[in-house]
Amino acid sequence: MNEPYTARLVTGIRDFLRLEAAAGIVLGVATLLALVVSNSGLAGLYGTFLDLPVELRVGALHIAKPLLLWINDGLMAIFFLLVGLEIKRELVEGELSSLRQAMLPALAAVGGMAVPALLYVACNLGNPVALRGWAIPAATDIAFAVGVLSLLGRRVPIGLKIFLLALAIFDDLGAIVIIAVFYTANLSVVSLLLAAAVLLVMLILNRLGVTRIAPYALLGIVLWVCVLKSGVHATLAGVAMALAVPMRDADGESPLKRLEHTLHPWVAFLVVPLFGFANAGVSFAGVTGAALLDGVSLGIAAGLFIGKQIGVVGAVLACVRLGWGRLPDGVTWLGLYGVALLAGIGFTMSLFIGTLAWDTADHAVPLRLGVLAGSLLSGIVGYVLLRRAVRPPPDAS
Repeated sequence: MNEPYTARLVTGIRDFLRLEAAAGIVLGVATLLALVVSNSGLAGLYGTFLDLPVELRVGALHIAKPLLLWINDGLMAIFFLLVGLEIKRELVEGELSSLRQAMLPALAAVGGMAVPALLYVACNLGNPVALRGWAIPAATDIAFAVGVLSLLGRRVPIGLKIFLLALAIFDDLGAIVIIAVFYTANLSVVSLLLAAAVLLVMLILNRLGVTRIAPYALLGIVLWVCVLKSGVHATLAGVAMALAVPMRDADGESPLKRLEHTLHPWVAFLVVPLFGFANAGVSFAGVTGAALLDGVSLGIAAGLFIGKQIGVVGAVLACVRLGWGRLPDGVTWLGLYGVALLAGIGFTMSLFIGTLAWDTADHAVPLRLGVLAGSLLSGIVGYVLLRRAVRPPPDAS
């Protein structure tokens, strides 16, 4: 008697997971849950959960971290592995494989990172500690941004979707460079050399035609440990591993695409939502309107909501006027402006960079308030504007 209901439930879940917007919806629910829990009687349990000590020991090797850092350093390495795979695929044989195709979203990403960072700096001049967070509003959360755009369904021109994806990919690439250059300290030369040696072995396997993923996965774990011990942020091990994964095998199949396809649901529906749940919880007890005017909060919110749209649209306008590129087919300036607003949804990436900027919890509240305010404004205004900017196809009901 319950079988038809169970079958319908399974089918419904399967259909939901196929939705392009599903990952953004799950991430939104995880964020909301974190906010509810951290402002309820469960706040103590929430803190205990994140502080739960987790240790890994293999012989003399010992890694001990609270659960929060295992999520931020460990699980997010898998997220960055997926990002690295996407970047490599697009640059080798995708939408970014030619200079002309890549020019417009690349310059838009540069503008969309530079202007928010400058706005943040302007809001925090004279505070050297706060200035460590300059890169926070430069980030774009690809899952949330694409999820909001997907809520508009078939009415969105394919050129607009590709532009947003390409922009977010270049933004992620910029974030990787920023993390490696500006948020690395206390380097261990020995660990770095070991990491380089492991990566070299992986690249040699690639050149020798080894296309099974297992050797790369095992070496990837060793690489992660070496990078973790080196002082460079451990998530960069995921990007490094992606460089070594073969694009094609002897039969013309793509090991990279297979791995990307395997990882995507795990990252979209487990890694990113768990990161959001672990990092979005902020207690509003005692928070006043003045907290939103704090230099960190204001700089992040203004950077995401105002800086992103100015930077992206300004860079695209300059690129088109100089003849270096043109708007994608079917894309209007109003539609582009709406996508520029969506690029201001920095949520996951902004929170992640914020965890690297400060070692203490002193800036946790203004960080989360700024990210939530800027991302929420960008998402709502961008969605409303895009509903006006794009029209449904003629055959749509």
